[in-house]
Amino acid sequence: MLENNIATVNNDVKTLVKDAQALFSAAAALTGEKAEEVRSRGMRTLDAALAKAQEAQAGAIVAGKQMAASADVYVKENPWRTIAAAAGVGLLVGVILGRK
Repeated sequence: MLENNIATVNNDVKTLVKDAQALFSAAAALTGEKAEEVRSRGMRTLDAALAKAQEAQAGAIVAGKQMAASADVYVKENPWRTIAAAAGVGLLVGVILGRK
């Protein structure tokens, strides 16, 4: 499910970048030589932003998988502590919600 959401966000960002590139192209076609320079600078900026977003996404996926793996190991090694911690958090949330 998380991977589906990430894929959806990634597709949305790509669509946004492509739309912005199309707008830059249209703006350059309507104006003169100076607009071509601005358009190419904007295109480079958008390409760099897209590359950085993809790098951040890949890094977040790797970090998330590492955290999930370490949490899995901890839960398997300390099942009663995990149950107690979950019960404590549930009790705390119940008390907080019950006060309102």
